Amino acid sequence: MNKKELQAIVQADANDTKTEEKLNEFRPMLAKITVDAALNVEPDDHLSFAKYEQSEASNSRNGTTGKTLQTEDGQFEQDTPRDRAGSFKPRLVKKHQRRFTSMDDKILFLYAQGMTTREIVTTFKEMYGADVSATLISKVTDVVIEQVVEWQSRPLDAI
Repeated sequence: MNKKELQAIVQADANDTKTEEKLNEFRPMLAKITVDAALNVEPDDHLSFAKYEQSEASNSRNGTTGKTLQTEDGQFEQDTPRDRAGSFKPRLVKKHQRRFTSMDDKILFLYAQGMTTREIVTTFKEMYGADVSATLISKVTDVVIEQVVEWQSRPLDAI
């Protein structure tokens, strides 16, 4: 998808966006279009030829794998391209990745502020409409628990 096509889609939907609710519905769609466009270009680099081009290479595109991707703007269905050899590794949305890392940063920030995993789940549901589990929150925080404990027990400046 080129820049003009994307601008045409944005312009068409912007005309109908007159309320905050409509804008909140529009943002996940815009994120999906952007991520789709970026992901569909990645295999070209890996395979060394563009989509629908003829090539003598033994490896080629082999459809997509669907998954639900969660962002700050909500969640949407995402189709990640694959190749026949299984050697393609997407860089933007990695294999098995279900959310963008900025969401991880927010989880860690809330956890470092002293919120429990259940409180973080409730906050994400209220703020982003994202269904995240307490188990997911625990997995994210377990990765950096040492840094969180160190930050929480740091010496504070005297007031």
